[in-house]
Amino acid sequence: MSEYGLLIDYKYCTGCLSCDFACNQEHGFPLGQSGIKVAQFGPWEIDTDKYEYLFVPALTELCTLCSQRVEKGKQPACVQHCQSLVMTYGRIEDLAKQMVGKPKHVLYSR
Repeated sequence: MSEYGLLIDYKYCTGCLSCDFACNQEHGFPLGQSGIKVAQFGPWEIDTDKYEYLFVPALTELCTLCSQRVEKGKQPACVQHCQSLVMTYGRIEDLAKQMVGKPKHVLYSR
């Protein structure tokens, strides 16, 4: 059986937190806990009155990649609700192919 994982393109994450909210809604985690957390880095001034932020969604030890949803043919909650469409769930072999030429990707598997 193939391993499955999650590919996140940080370059386009807007920090909307919909992945975090979807995870908590799906699993009913207590306040302050989640299967995914979004870290904010910045702002960095890149020009006069122009700033840059970096948002990094990262899985926590509570993440199961929504195994119960996946068994029903659904996407993990974070992937389904990602407003920027920066998350992809699938076979690690397929996700690795998508990483070619994109050094800002990180692949997670459980």
